[in-house]
Amino acid sequence: MIDFLLGPWELPFMQRAFAVAAVVGLVCGVVGVFVVLRGMAFIGDAVAHSAFPGVALAYALEGNLLLGGAAAGITTAVLIAFVSQNRRLREDTVIGVFFAFAFGLGIVLVSTRDSWTTDLSSFLFGQVLAVGPEDVWTVAGLGAVLVTVVLLLRKELVAVTLDRETARAAGLPVFRLDLLLYIVVTTTIVMSLEAVGNVLVLALLITPAATARMLTDRLGVMTVLASGTGCAGTLGGLYVSYAYDLAAGGSIVVVLTGLFALTWCLAPRHGLLARARRRAAPAALPVPEAAG
Repeated sequence: MIDFLLGPWELPFMQRAFAVAAVVGLVCGVVGVFVVLRGMAFIGDAVAHSAFPGVALAYALEGNLLLGGAAAGITTAVLIAFVSQNRRLREDTVIGVFFAFAFGLGIVLVSTRDSWTTDLSSFLFGQVLAVGPEDVWTVAGLGAVLVTVVLLLRKELVAVTLDRETARAAGLPVFRLDLLLYIVVTTTIVMSLEAVGNVLVLALLITPAATARMLTDRLGVMTVLASGTGCAGTLGGLYVSYAYDLAAGGSIVVVLTGLFALTWCLAPRHGLLARARRRAAPAALPVPEAAG
């Protein structure tokens, strides 16, 4: 057992993978709380896919894939934030328009190339075991900035999440806060692409926060639980990948989903078993009134 736990840490590439996975899991947990509370799971998926044309263009021009993806994702997020201010259209409708366009544009750009390469496939499916020392420092620095921004503006973001009209009446800059949250979500997604890839990145953003939501109604506790779940799931997934020679990104998502399933069943207040026990408990009998 000790060899299983300590063995991977003797390999430099696993040390870097563990470091990146832990940071990504923590940041996704913190940011994912606001995504889940605001019902923004769809925008997470849309932004992840909207990064695709930027990556395809960077690939065609032999540029940096992550920078290309970040540029495309942030551009899409800004457009979504701007257009969705028109209350005639629901936010999910605007997201759907830009999501479909961005992914279609990415397919068109990819179709101009004769073949796919390892670089482009690693963007789609992740390649956390291949990160270099500079990637570790980049992810750590970017993650620290994202978490700091979210924590500093936590009260304002919560106010906009719970009631946009009340927040606007209180003088909060709702549009700028929307824009900031979209950019934070986009940057978090792009930062996570190397760990699990474009196809699976939504799970890393949503599943830890959804797991924490089953356990508490308090935002601070939910944030701590989500970041802890994200770290535990990513590290656990890497151990599974190492032990059974499986894809790292897929293993991380499977472990995270397993933690969610356990919580969904066993959560003390909102879990499946707790609800079943409450339904099975006999109703309290009325206490007879004392005779006068």
